[in-house]
Amino acid sequence: MKNLLLVFLGGGFGSVLRYIIGKYLNSADTSFPYGTFTANILGSLLIGIILGLAAKNDSLSQNQTLLLATGFCGGFTTFSTFAYENHMFLKSGDFTSFAIYTIASFVIGFLAVFFGMFLVR
Repeated sequence: MKNLLLVFLGGGFGSVLRYIIGKYLNSADTSFPYGTFTANILGSLLIGIILGLAAKNDSLSQNQTLLLATGFCGGFTTFSTFAYENHMFLKSGDFTSFAIYTIASFVIGFLAVFFGMFLVR
């Protein structure tokens, strides 16, 4: 039960922060979803740092890892919104934005995880 509460609390905080970032960075004026992109890249960096710390000499407890990695990062990042935004690019025929958003999200997201883990070595 304690584990569920930790994930619930972390996920709630992560989701609220993602909402705030999206509210300020996603706008009707631009078609590019800067808020979702920012949250996903920051979340990738954070999970790299968190899991790197957890692996390094057990610097984080299992409870801290559940709260921060599973809960916070899980709530903060969003694959479903990313998929929906890509669907909208394809639906509107904006193949360039689709390609840039998809490739940049995957490449920079992976690099952010690796960089986060590198930072804590």
